[in-house]
Amino acid sequence: MAQSKRSLVLITVDCLRADHCGLYGYARPTTPFLDSLAVESFVVPSAIVGGAPTYYSFPAILASRMPLALGRDVIGLAPGESTLATALRESGYATAAFSAANPYISPRFGYDQGFDTFCDFLDFETQASPSAIPVQNPSADSTRTRVNHAIKRFAEVVGLGRLYNDLYFQYRMRIASPPQSMDALRRFPAADVLVDQAQSWLASVGQRPFFLWLHLMDPHSPYYPPNEAFRELTGRDIEPRRARDLNEYWNREDLAASGLSKKRDEVAQLYDAGVRWVDCQIARLVDRLKHTDRWDACVFALTADHGEEFLEHGGRYHSPVRLSEEIVRVPLLIRVPGERRAKLASSPMSHLHLAPTLLEVMGVPAPSAFQGRSLWPNLQQGMAWSDPAIIECAYGCTNPFRPESRSAPRLLGVRDARFKLVMRFEPRAVEDLYDLEADPGETRTIAEGLAPEARKRLLQTARDHLAKTVSGRDPETRLRACLRDLRGELLG
Repeated sequence: MAQSKRSLVLITVDCLRADHCGLYGYARPTTPFLDSLAVESFVVPSAIVGGAPTYYSFPAILASRMPLALGRDVIGLAPGESTLATALRESGYATAAFSAANPYISPRFGYDQGFDTFCDFLDFETQASPSAIPVQNPSADSTRTRVNHAIKRFAEVVGLGRLYNDLYFQYRMRIASPPQSMDALRRFPAADVLVDQAQSWLASVGQRPFFLWLHLMDPHSPYYPPNEAFRELTGRDIEPRRARDLNEYWNREDLAASGLSKKRDEVAQLYDAGVRWVDCQIARLVDRLKHTDRWDACVFALTADHGEEFLEHGGRYHSPVRLSEEIVRVPLLIRVPGERRAKLASSPMSHLHLAPTLLEVMGVPAPSAFQGRSLWPNLQQGMAWSDPAIIECAYGCTNPFRPESRSAPRLLGVRDARFKLVMRFEPRAVEDLYDLEADPGETRTIAEGLAPEARKRLLQTARDHLAKTVSGRDPETRLRACLRDLRGELLG
């Protein structure tokens, strides 16, 4: 009986943009293995996150719940909340999760629930520090510090502040000790480390049906891919010092987008090489599943928690200040043994529907608390679905460990197949409407008074969502989450 059940592998990749994957038309060879797997898989054209960044994305992925449904002050999963993992474990599955040291995917925020084995690698030892460049202690050389500040002020007064900043940056690069390797600079464990652990766990479960979740951080900044992946992508090697210099340049706060743009392509190559390494390690995991005769009874799903900005709208990384496509549109590939790939509609598929869809594929009932619904029949038949995707987060909340940061205004997006409405709720709401068909780069907003039907429809969807969020909030679940967060704050 155990052998008749399908197993499930879910891989989530931090910061992976859909348009940087070959299966979505990207020119660089970032995902050759996934491209080949796409031929026998359902590839959703427009998968949309429930929120961004990570701490606003995963409630939708694992618990089929909008990230602010329990209140803006609640981060992560509530104690006792039903998830994809709890549903599968209750159905007799062996469950394991391996997450590459992302602090927002940890027991602190409830992500170990439902997993027999949960390894977050937060004790993983790297040689990297938060900055590869040493920060000088002002008290160590007060005279030099005073002189430096005086020169900086003078340069700004006479209009040479930019020149000073460039010279100072070059000075810092020269005095920094040259890194010995990319491994010494990397902040997160690479994908091969997690795949090794996952393979060991798979060997321990025998023929039991299993649910394996891997969260890989290789495309996340700072961008330090294995040189092997960089060589496979570009045909050349990269020196650790050059990679360090590019990351430090890209992280500069004194430069506007115009100043950063001259390094954009090189930085994007580092990011792409991280994607290539993920692809290589996924191939290695699948090869092991094939070798152990588990692949033919294994459902495989790959997606991302959010994308990454490379100055498309003047930004870098993935702060919760924009809901542009490079942040909210992610890859979604679902491979189901024995199912023929259908041509899918361009309707946006929210992550809210991912867990119930996977559970129907597995033949496991979805928990009643799930807010999404299964789209498996739609995927099988290539049928469109009409409900727009909703994205939400707290505007500018870049450190959810600080409770005060969570109370920022709500940033809300509503996206259908053609239009996207983005609203920021402040004393005076900011509202932007985009036509993604005519303007896929979201370079201009639609003036008020134009596209009235689309604006009205999306505004009504936003209103219904907010009303449902308030009326449908579960006070007991919210209380458990608040008490958990308070306990975490008190314990440090």
